[in-house]
Amino acid sequence: MKNEYAVVITACPNEETAKKIIDALLENKLAACIQLFPINSYYSWKGEICNEKEIALFIKCNQNHYAKIEETIIKNHSYEVPEIVMLPVIGAFNKYLSWIDEVSG
Repeated sequence: MKNEYAVVITACPNEETAKKIIDALLENKLAACIQLFPINSYYSWKGEICNEKEIALFIKCNQNHYAKIEETIIKNHSYEVPEIVMLPVIGAFNKYLSWIDEVSG
């Protein structure tokens, strides 16, 4: 693979927050594609077990954009500690990777 690619995952409390993050990432060409999924999250927070409906974002990008993606998510997120996880892509369809390069450099 020419560049190093990744999927960055984050979870948002609602579609409004998700849309702010999506718009900022796409407008700044930090991501090629972002998928949105409604999810149910179960987690521990400050000594309590929580269950919330959230919106998960799968952000397809070049790994070299990670720092700016993280900064953008933090700036536009309402959570004290948002989930921001980068998963490296170790294999993918070459034409898809070329498209990521084309639209997000």
